[in-house]
Amino acid sequence: MRYQWISRVLGNDLIDVDTVMAPFAREVLARAATGGRRVVLMIDQSQANEGHQILMVSLRLGGRALPLAWRTRRAKGTLSFAVQEEVLEVVAGLLGEGVSVLLMGDRFYGSPALIGWCREQGWGWRLRCKESLIVLDANGEETTLGACFARGERLLSEVLVTRKHALTNVAMFQGEGHKAPWIIAMSDTPTVERAAEYRQRWGIEAMFSDYKTRGFNLEASQIERTDRLDRLVMILSLALYWAVSTGMWDAVENPRPAEKKPLEQDAGTSREASTHGSSEG
Repeated sequence: MRYQWISRVLGNDLIDVDTVMAPFAREVLARAATGGRRVVLMIDQSQANEGHQILMVSLRLGGRALPLAWRTRRAKGTLSFAVQEEVLEVVAGLLGEGVSVLLMGDRFYGSPALIGWCREQGWGWRLRCKESLIVLDANGEETTLGACFARGERLLSEVLVTRKHALTNVAMFQGEGHKAPWIIAMSDTPTVERAAEYRQRWGIEAMFSDYKTRGFNLEASQIERTDRLDRLVMILSLALYWAVSTGMWDAVENPRPAEKKPLEQDAGTSREASTHGSSEG
């Protein structure tokens, strides 16, 4: 019976995934913003199955993440900024008025287009950039962020990223054990400490693991229709919300002796984040 129910949901063209997820997403976003806290969002892409990619924006919660909105496309490589903008617009519409937002993204999202979009929205950002990204130096000459790093220029304020001339700050550092430097575009005054906050992005990787081989095994899906795959991700997302909600309730009702306080959304400096930060290299 459960299989039949899921089959009917996957085949129901009247179900709008954004509409179904909206009340769940609004609730967790409102809780994360309680007391004026800055909401940390993460954008990333993962292979849903052999022929599809899924681009998702999630909310950091403790050391992990909860899905807010996504777009599934039949593709092999990185989805375009147009798709990124579409899913980000959905999330922007779920936020309460005056909520402070910090968007995290890996080197595929440190683009002039996304930096400019965040600035227009009034969002903060921590976006990892490629060493080959071209910027204008103090003399208005083109150079790359990799060349700046090689010259020892580690903290850059209000540099122009060419093409769209997006204005951003940049902090760079070489972490121990990292093969390449971290080059982090940011909205705030550049410091190494703020660049290290990029480690918080690991939460979305843990969430994708929940969907895939360590959890729901989404890759094994042989669904070929994009709309049906979207609805399958919706079912798995609701299951993830239920599991997290149950775990949070249990942590409050039956705390272990070592649990002095519940996980907070801004626990980016935790030991877990530091441990997994090395995987970003």
